[in-house]
Amino acid sequence: MVEFLVALALVIGALLPLAYSFAKEERLARAYYQRALAIELVDGEIELLAAGRWKDFPMGVSEYRVRAAAATNLPPGRFLVTRTEKMIRLEWIPTVKQHGGKVVRDVRLP
Repeated sequence: MVEFLVALALVIGALLPLAYSFAKEERLARAYYQRALAIELVDGEIELLAAGRWKDFPMGVSEYRVRAAAATNLPPGRFLVTRTEKMIRLEWIPTVKQHGGKVVRDVRLP
């Protein structure tokens, strides 16, 4: 019985850190996915803004609405567009930490 308990303790001692590392790796993979998705969305939308859609926005900071269906896979957050006389900036700001982080793209206006 003692040998069984020692063997069980060794197995648990080896599997517990392994299970923790799998869970941590899963969270990291999800954060990388969400960051890649945010980058793709911001890059695509900044192309639209640079092509002339920037004229639809007033000077200053405004909420930006993304129409892409993939945006439903992002964590809670918001897109902001900032327009100045010479530049337009689009940024994704997640409200939850450790979900990919902030993504910012700037374009000079013609």
